[in-house]
Amino acid sequence: MKKKESVRYEELLPEEFTRRINACPIAYLPLGTLEWHGQHLPLGADGIQARGVMEILAERVGGIVLPMLFLGPDGILLEKDGIKYHGMDVMSFYEGMPQQLEGSAYAITDDLYFAILDAVFYNLARAGFKAVVGHGHGPSTEQLTSHREILAKRHGMKVFNLWELGVGEGNDRGLQTDHAAFNETSITLGLRPDLVDLSALPSDGTLIGVAGTDPRTNATVQSGTDIINENVDMIARALDVIAKTLECPDRKIDYVKVKNLPRCLD
Repeated sequence: MKKKESVRYEELLPEEFTRRINACPIAYLPLGTLEWHGQHLPLGADGIQARGVMEILAERVGGIVLPMLFLGPDGILLEKDGIKYHGMDVMSFYEGMPQQLEGSAYAITDDLYFAILDAVFYNLARAGFKAVVGHGHGPSTEQLTSHREILAKRHGMKVFNLWELGVGEGNDRGLQTDHAAFNETSITLGLRPDLVDLSALPSDGTLIGVAGTDPRTNATVQSGTDIINENVDMIARALDVIAKTLECPDRKIDYVKVKNLPRCLD
């Protein structure tokens, strides 16, 4: 039985990879985390959202979606009594009262994050890609964007995020513009409703680690589908234009002097 061709890098056969990159040398990099996203969203919400939208784009425009990069920086770091707190550990509580939110396991330094990005871009350039679209966790997306001139010059690739190609960063209609609130909850519902449990939220009162418009108000599968479709339509049009400016590679599976490798011993 012939397998259905995927858009996920790790699922492609070499022949499928070669065909896809020759047709459209765009790599999509989901910038995920393993991070508290309220009591109602999965810990991998950032990457799940980014990868889901990117897979739709790859199906429509072309290109290949990389595995989720779940390690990333955060905008707020605090050390108290020998314990380090990151991002929502600090933002979710009164000043001086941080608490580690359960399940969060993603935070690395800015320097290490850039080193990882640099290594990823090196390998993507070597594989033949000419452009990278990176998006997901807010601080990860922002740092990728702030370093893109260095990465582009060093590796010869164009670099984009989904905010600049779609609706934008500053409102509930963009892609991943809050933290576990209406926007991210809606998008996750639109992509993976099986992973969302709104009933896990209290019916009233303060929500833990949720920043933005209350997800208990109007976050639905339909709202997520509408946000996704509006952004995908805009981004696909922009990527179609960008793709025409890229020099497509001519990768081939054409090896010579291949030797028989020894059998592995049990």
